[in-house]
Amino acid sequence: MAVQPEGTPCWADAMFADVEGAKSFYGDVLGLTFGESSSEFGNYTQAYADGKAAAAVVPPMPGAEGQSAWCLYLASPDAAATAEKVRASGGEVLMEPMQVGEFGTMALARDPGGAVFGIWQAGSHEGFETEMGAPGGYCWGEVFTRDPKKVDTFYPSVFPYTLRKFDDESMDFSMFDVQGETVLGRMAMGDDFPPEVPSYLNVYFAVPDCDAAVAKATERNGVLRYGPVDSPFGRFAALSDPQGASFTVIDVTTTQGEMPATSPAT
Repeated sequence: MAVQPEGTPCWADAMFADVEGAKSFYGDVLGLTFGESSSEFGNYTQAYADGKAAAAVVPPMPGAEGQSAWCLYLASPDAAATAEKVRASGGEVLMEPMQVGEFGTMALARDPGGAVFGIWQAGSHEGFETEMGAPGGYCWGEVFTRDPKKVDTFYPSVFPYTLRKFDDESMDFSMFDVQGETVLGRMAMGDDFPPEVPSYLNVYFAVPDCDAAVAKATERNGVLRYGPVDSPFGRFAALSDPQGASFTVIDVTTTQGEMPATSPAT
């Protein structure tokens, strides 16, 4: 797969205190297989869906132990320049751009609403090899935030996004487009989210059967947070894994209802 246009989600990884437990869980739920861990890069271990690079898991760095969480990386032709835009636009750079061997350059940032995301300037590692919607692979990402106005301003000032919104005003949902393709969503967090749940970037993984994936996840001590529900985009359910990392599974082949109407944001 070629280097993705700037701002396109291009990779996902997560830190787990129990990496072997994470590999076993996601192997069962998403059908992922795992390569050899790379001791040179902190035992970073790549995951594969049908033999194609899909994501990665890694143990926490010393002193960085905390809540497990998936991190979605957005493509950048120049990670240092993107980091500067993050600062200038009211965000925070959590980890300065760092070269990762020949693979590329990464940085971590936090948007003004509190959601953490990654920045990836590709070298030999260009990102996801999986096709959109292929079982086990990345399918979609959404910024869940309590500060939608700030977030809707922030991301298009950092990346070359154009902003669209659902015409149905009962649902506060925005979409970020790159070169005419919708690459990321933004969902306002309402009162149905407990106050202790921080803003986050939710990663969707495709599965061939949403209900079967939920059953496997809950059998393995995952927690069902929402769903399964049908939508025009697919049948999906929000979960947390046994180590607390949130993610969503979606079956894009099972759809219901008409696609919502959208308009450019004014």
